Amino acid sequence: MTQMLGPVMLDLEGQSLTPEERELLVRPEVGGVILFARNIASADQVRTLCDEVRRLRPDLLLAVDQEGGRVQRLREGVTRLPAMGRLGRDFALQPEVTVRLCQDAGWLLGMEMAACGLDLSFAPVLDVDGGTSSVIGDRSFSADPRAVARLGRAFLDGLHEAGMVAVGKHFPGHGGVAADSHHELPVDERPLDELRRHDLLPFAELAPRLDAVMPAHVVYPDFDPRPAGFSPAWLGMLRESLGFKGVIFSDDLSMAGAAAAGTPAERARLALAAGCDMLLVCNDRGAAREVLDACQGRQARRATRLRYARARPDLKALGALSRWRRVHARLEAMAAD
Repeated sequence: MTQMLGPVMLDLEGQSLTPEERELLVRPEVGGVILFARNIASADQVRTLCDEVRRLRPDLLLAVDQEGGRVQRLREGVTRLPAMGRLGRDFALQPEVTVRLCQDAGWLLGMEMAACGLDLSFAPVLDVDGGTSSVIGDRSFSADPRAVARLGRAFLDGLHEAGMVAVGKHFPGHGGVAADSHHELPVDERPLDELRRHDLLPFAELAPRLDAVMPAHVVYPDFDPRPAGFSPAWLGMLRESLGFKGVIFSDDLSMAGAAAAGTPAERARLALAAGCDMLLVCNDRGAAREVLDACQGRQARRATRLRYARARPDLKALGALSRWRRVHARLEAMAAD
């Protein structure tokens, strides 16, 4: 029988487990761990840390934000990736060449993260760059929603080639607001019809192929007064209208954009009631404990599908693959532009 996971994903303090973390990670409510830059020195050290976690809890999902550009937690011992907006600029000039490179980039990322012991990276970003969002910006493939959809599909296909899942974010689109949901609750006043034609388009096209989705801590009042990650209406649309069958991760419940939903326990209950499967609680150990207590007896049934199921590649052996060498050289050159 498949072992079920708890619905909470936690962070860690440093580059190895503390006694407190060992106590927390064996709680049945925990289903995963997300790594940040403070947890990472090199690819080899990440593999050692992942092995340490798995000796304690072999079933946990291990994740990282490894998008490229300014959101690349792991830098030593892996390929330096350009921002996805850099690929988007080339797409306008050489669409077919860029789509192939984007698929190769997804494959390379998946192979490298798997070799480091991780199950998933929270990628690709499917937000459409509206030109006003400092938190999204060149993390987006493009200001053209159809280009985002096409390049997002290629990146997703590459991840799948490597045996790794694809996590689209931030549904239904964070690119149209200037405010940063890490620090405040953004409000996107645009009509729903405009969102459907623009920001929602990549999610609508790719939802049936995505393994997981992360909704935005953004309010879209023309459709629902609640932030998307706490909205049964938005998450219901994702599943019922767009055909999404995968895992819904909340964005970090400790972010300021989530605070309007109440205490950490209240945020957890509202996110689960809205349709989230797994809750991220980062950078606030007190909030994490409160959320764990609120989630007793809960399970994230879909999340077991996200485990990396293949034999893990050897990071040092990737250089023997001509595809890796070619893509590595091209992406490193683009990142240095």
